[in-house]
Amino acid sequence: MTKLIATFFYVGLLKPAPGTWGSLAALPVAYALYMLGGVPLFLIATVAVFVLGWWATAKETEGKDDKDPSEIVIDEVAGQWIALAPALIGAAHAGADVLALWPGWITAFLAFRLFDIWKPGPVGWADRRGGPMGVMLDDVIAGVFAGIVVVIGAGISHGVLGL
Repeated sequence: MTKLIATFFYVGLLKPAPGTWGSLAALPVAYALYMLGGVPLFLIATVAVFVLGWWATAKETEGKDDKDPSEIVIDEVAGQWIALAPALIGAAHAGADVLALWPGWITAFLAFRLFDIWKPGPVGWADRRGGPMGVMLDDVIAGVFAGIVVVIGAGISHGVLGL
């Protein structure tokens, strides 16, 4: 069960770039959650993925030398969903079709991957922390940074450009 969770239904076993595959796989699941229960279900699922991911990562890395194996991508799912949250909340607030905010989806994906790979400031600090919490936390922080980029992009697009 822990391998299923940690690899996000074995998506983490895809090569190359399992983290990117995990982030991509997170998108249709986020859409399904949103369609089933709106923002509340999506946010509950995001918290649940973090908690279950932390637990599954602890179990999967217990007694192993590699404390952040590439096949563990549940952390990318949590971070990607955090990055995507502003677009989903914005769609719900505006009463818009969530897919009509596709630029927000693309921005969330690209910005999250950038921050997750680059690991600036607090993202790198969390990554260096190690352990299951460090595995999860660096992606959470990368997701927050990416979410801020999504909000800024929406502000520029809808505010400055008036689109």
